[in-house]
Amino acid sequence: MAEEKVVGSAGRGRWRVIAVAVVVLLLVAGIFWWRSRGHESTDDAQVDGHITQISARVGGPVIKVNVTNNRAVKAGDVLVQIDQREYEIAVQRAKAELADAQANAAAARTGVPIAQVETRSGVSTASGGVQEAEAAVAGSEQQIEAARANLIAAQARLREREASATKTARDVERFRGLAQKDEISQQQFDAAVSQADASRAAADAAKSDAAAAQTAIAVAEQRTRQLHGAAAQARANLATAQTAPQQLKVTEARASAAEARVQQAQAALAQADLNLQYACVKAPTDGVVSRKTVEVGQMVQAGQPLMALVDLTDVWVTANFKETQLKAMHPGQTASVEVDALGGREFKGHVDSIAAATGAKFSLLPPENATGNYVKVVQRIPVKIVLEPGQDADHQLRPGMSVTPTIYTR
Repeated sequence: MAEEKVVGSAGRGRWRVIAVAVVVLLLVAGIFWWRSRGHESTDDAQVDGHITQISARVGGPVIKVNVTNNRAVKAGDVLVQIDQREYEIAVQRAKAELADAQANAAAARTGVPIAQVETRSGVSTASGGVQEAEAAVAGSEQQIEAARANLIAAQARLREREASATKTARDVERFRGLAQKDEISQQQFDAAVSQADASRAAADAAKSDAAAAQTAIAVAEQRTRQLHGAAAQARANLATAQTAPQQLKVTEARASAAEARVQQAQAALAQADLNLQYACVKAPTDGVVSRKTVEVGQMVQAGQPLMALVDLTDVWVTANFKETQLKAMHPGQTASVEVDALGGREFKGHVDSIAAATGAKFSLLPPENATGNYVKVVQRIPVKIVLEPGQDADHQLRPGMSVTPTIYTR
């Protein structure tokens, strides 16, 4: 009887233990469910930041390096000094070329108003010369017509006086026979001889007038030919003067080209000044120098990396959440970040943005699932978490540190 009581008591004790264990398990499960409800977490996350690759903008030998690895620098600090002598010479040459171009442009600009005045006066003068030459030609042709009329009149008088001289000469011959026979008086014969002499003199005078008229015609024709030549030259001068507007355009185009060369020289000088400034490599932002590869005496080329500059004043967290965790996640939700390197120190932040594609889409070889061997794999999408201001005043966070972020979706 006593043994049965002991066995029953032991059985009840075991059931109590089992019941307590079940309650504890249920309590733990409830706590886990309560804690896991309303937030998402991942250990696939790290600190990110701005890492600027400092490269040479110009080539040349390095004469000075002012920094070492892991040294903090300020924006504008000189990091590397490249030999500037070659670039100083280039600046002086560019200045000289600019001065020469400006002088040529000034001369070209001066020639434009001169060409404009010459164009207007040249056309006016040439037009007047053509008019004068044509008027002279017309006057000379009128003189030729008058000389020809005089010639015709002189030739008519010559024929008339030659006929009269012939008649009086014959009369003298008849009177001579009659005078010898004393049929007429000597006075009549002398009168006939005098008249014949006068008729011959008049005929000779008429012949001289006709010759003079002929000479006048030849002179007038010669002068007319000269005037025609002068008129042709005047018309040629007018044609040349009428091309002056095109020549003015050429002058203006040369002036514009000279101005363009001035602008080219100014651009070349600006580029030379920039190259001179680029020989002094400066820090674009505050940061810490890393991966320095440049040394004094080294010959660097344009575009050659010299070092990296890490900005520790602006860091954030990139967390790669599974696509199944993004159902209730959106920008603006609060988050906490535990940093492994700082012994689990927690930082507060919020969701800034969610990437537009999965990380696999940005890989060098994105997966191609258009095959018969497709296997569904849960993808991860980067989520940017920005820390609240003032939490990392001593800049202990470094890009690449592993962190565990938790985003509170409720």
